[in-house]
Amino acid sequence: MTILDTIIARKKEEIAASKARISIDQLKNSEFFGRKTFSLKESVKNKSGIIAEFKRQSPSKGIINNQVQPLEVASAYERFGASGISILTDKDFFGGSFDDILNVRNHINIPILRKDFMVDEYQFYEAKSIGADAVLLIAACLSPNQVQEFTELAHELDLEVLLEIHTEEELGHFNANIDLVGINNRNLKDFKVDLQHSVLLKDQLPKDVLSVAESGIYNIEDFKYLKEKGFDGFLMGEYFMKNEDPGNKFSEFISNIAIQ
Repeated sequence: MTILDTIIARKKEEIAASKARISIDQLKNSEFFGRKTFSLKESVKNKSGIIAEFKRQSPSKGIINNQVQPLEVASAYERFGASGISILTDKDFFGGSFDDILNVRNHINIPILRKDFMVDEYQFYEAKSIGADAVLLIAACLSPNQVQEFTELAHELDLEVLLEIHTEEELGHFNANIDLVGINNRNLKDFKVDLQHSVLLKDQLPKDVLSVAESGIYNIEDFKYLKEKGFDGFLMGEYFMKNEDPGNKFSEFISNIAIQ
């Protein structure tokens, strides 16, 4: 049983408990359910392209930074030019919560990506109810049909979709309704990072698809290499979050990009 299998099994237990507590109709009555969402796709096109992440921990890295607050970090990310904010909402494995989005939503005016393991329709209503603008679909834990159905549901709820792929086989999960395709530079099985593998996958996508490089971007050189290879966006979390002041680290990174 892989770590992904373990996470999904736990996620299904969480969803069952949430459904028993809160109905979809109750979610529809939330403060944010009726708001007009921001477009992550347009923001990636027109700003820095960086989707900066708030992440306390991960199964592979353990504790990354549990000393800073999401609003403090997200506000700095926005101020210094992030195209969007990715916020982990998985509790058991990433230390996140819905409150991490709820406490930020009214204070920033750029898109928020709910980053979680989306395996049930119910979660899309949750995402809308807490103020997310986009959701992550991970091909490794979904079938192509599920990706199609979930994308249609997301769009009905005015949410955009970032599809994450890791392998050549997962290219088959792509469909024309997907808003952005993220290519994870880190192998989920052995956690090795291979930027060249991601470039090869990107080159097999339709040319007009917005591509986002995910994970393993550790310096300006990595960013520049992926940019030169045609990536439109960059999902970066650990690089900033491992600093005691993630917002300041992001500001430095943006300044260095501008210089080069």
